[in-house]
Amino acid sequence: MRPPVSNDIVGSAGGTEAGQGFDLTGRVALITGGSRGLGYEMALTFAEHGADVALASRKADACSAAADEISGLTGRVAIGVGCHVGRWNEIESLVDTVYARFGRVDVLVNNAGMSPLYPSLGEVTEELWDKVHSVNLKGPFRLSALVGERMKQAGGGSIINVSSTSSVSPSPMEVPYAAAKAAINSLTVGLARTFGPEVRVNCIMPGMFATDISKSWDRDQVARIAQTEIPLRRVGEPSEIAGAALYLASDASSYTTGSILKVDGGVTKAVGGG
Repeated sequence: MRPPVSNDIVGSAGGTEAGQGFDLTGRVALITGGSRGLGYEMALTFAEHGADVALASRKADACSAAADEISGLTGRVAIGVGCHVGRWNEIESLVDTVYARFGRVDVLVNNAGMSPLYPSLGEVTEELWDKVHSVNLKGPFRLSALVGERMKQAGGGSIINVSSTSSVSPSPMEVPYAAAKAAINSLTVGLARTFGPEVRVNCIMPGMFATDISKSWDRDQVARIAQTEIPLRRVGEPSEIAGAALYLASDASSYTTGSILKVDGGVTKAVGGG
């Protein structure tokens, strides 16, 4: 039996009870980029563990379809909301919509991202740079600020950012994206210090996953990378992000904040990222 903790240096758990495990019953999760890929898998997993979910992406129809599917599979309430996370006015509208529908947000996942191809660094336009940073960095900052402050006032919550292994080991063809994701790593630590102790803020750092984006990859090159640079010898399946997301969303991670969790099969050097 675990002995009780009575040391005066141990503070309050911030409104959560350690040991409740992975149950999300009664909670509401908002996931950007939630209509497909890693975002969809995280939303589905949260709903399977009792949460109601709001999915956001630029394509409202795709979000609504994904939400209907999740609701049908799990019996939980799921809604889709169209939102371009690079535009602050749309983020504010998203937050208002979700709070009007559910009255709360307990888990926020900043998953939406983009990494356009470019011929060379010299040909990266100001428009492309701004677009990449708006979606990958500006949006998560603003959404975290709005939701995080409400979470703190409500007494608890979990924010999960989604970075990329390229943030620490970028390949030559994803430099703007990698720079934005490196900033997400820093943002995670800063937000954890800002919103604690009530709100926990952590980051998942995915490696290569077989999402829609992977359809454009060179299959032979990916096979070579998997065999030589990924100890698990393969890329990840989208469903394999679920365990990390559920851990960080739930009370199982009640003493985890400001952390960056790599989920990449053990990548040994720059091979691109999620």
